[in-house]
Amino acid sequence: MSDGRCDNAVTFSVESGENIRLDVYLASETDYTRSRLKRLIDGGDILVNGEVCKCGRILKEGDFVTLTVPTDNAELPKPKDIPLDVIFEDDDIIVVNKQQGLTVHPGAGNGDTTLVNALLWRGTSLSDVNGAYRPGIVHRLDKYTSGVMVVAKNNVAHASLAKQFTERTVKKVYVAILDGNLKDDKGLLTTFIGRNPNDRKTMAVTKEGRVAITEYKVLERFPRNCVAEFVLHTGRTHQIRVHSKYLGAPVLGDKVYGSSDKRYSSLEGQLLHSRSLTITHPKSGEKMTFTAAPPEEFTRVYDSLKKQSIVGRIEA
Repeated sequence: MSDGRCDNAVTFSVESGENIRLDVYLASETDYTRSRLKRLIDGGDILVNGEVCKCGRILKEGDFVTLTVPTDNAELPKPKDIPLDVIFEDDDIIVVNKQQGLTVHPGAGNGDTTLVNALLWRGTSLSDVNGAYRPGIVHRLDKYTSGVMVVAKNNVAHASLAKQFTERTVKKVYVAILDGNLKDDKGLLTTFIGRNPNDRKTMAVTKEGRVAITEYKVLERFPRNCVAEFVLHTGRTHQIRVHSKYLGAPVLGDKVYGSSDKRYSSLEGQLLHSRSLTITHPKSGEKMTFTAAPPEEFTRVYDSLKKQSIVGRIEA
């Protein structure tokens, strides 16, 4: 680092059944355009299984894609005293209930107020598979999505967890308050999700992209809202938020994806909560389920809806 340049490397694990071009895959995983990605690929800054390749490389299950973006004068994340709700911790993993409004790792516009900064403050040992900017991070939650997250404390644990996410053996259950009512009480939605061609910062249901599978169930209905449970069978960027919009009832408070209920215009972000996460412990092999109650703002809105007439409570 004597030349003032720091390389920010991120590794992606390709899930089963991808069979997708390298540039298309990374366009859906990052904010970069395919033309920018082509320059990075041609320059050797993107590797598949450690090897230089071309844009048209078809990715298959188990492939690892490493993206290295040179960043001039970049500073490494620094410890910062940010409160953390720790659900579980041992020598291999730490499980937290991420608060709404906390970004997971440093990025453009936010270099020191993230989950990573909070973990560093605790002195927690973290894996370095994803480089110095995303230590320990195996999966992510959006800034305004709260709830259960698991973080790897060493590289062996990271590899095990990454494999579980890639092979879809992790069970992720979310609960959300929606702006509107879903037509069906339950269903399984399968679409493609890719970058929105009209806004690269957002995602959309597209004709091509990456397969996204979401199982949903309405728990309670109110006159203008419903509470729904979502089980993710894939892990696409903004998947629940995009699918909720596609189904005609965006997540309440999600102005990016269409929530417009003026009664709750003061909400900082979407009322989407990761309620439970089931993993296999990297060392013991034990199946473990971690849960977290929704945050205060979620509960406050839910209580206000309960004061209205309940249209229907769905039986399990």
